[in-house]
Amino acid sequence: MTREKCTVHLPDYSEARPVAEIVQTASQYESRIFLISGDRKINAKSIMGMMSLSLCNDEEIEVEADGPDEGAAVTAIVGYMSPVA
Repeated sequence: MTREKCTVHLPDYSEARPVAEIVQTASQYESRIFLISGDRKINAKSIMGMMSLSLCNDEEIEVEADGPDEGAAVTAIVGYMSPVA
C-alpha cells in the first residue's frame, strides 16, 4: 500500500470538471485508489463518491492506493491535485 498527503490546488470551475479528471486518471490504474479527508475514505474511481467529497482548495487530503501500480497511481493523482508551479 502506498499513501501520500497533499494539499489540494484544483482549477476553479463551476462544473465538476476537476473531479471528472481525477476519476479518469484513477481509472487508468489497476490499483484500488482512495482519497481520504478527515474520517471519509472515498473510492477515487467513483464519480458520485468523488463529488460527495466536495474537495476545496488548500484542503489537506491523503491519497492511498493498493495494487500492482500503486506508486504510479498515487504519483499521478497527487500530481494532478497539487501541480508544481
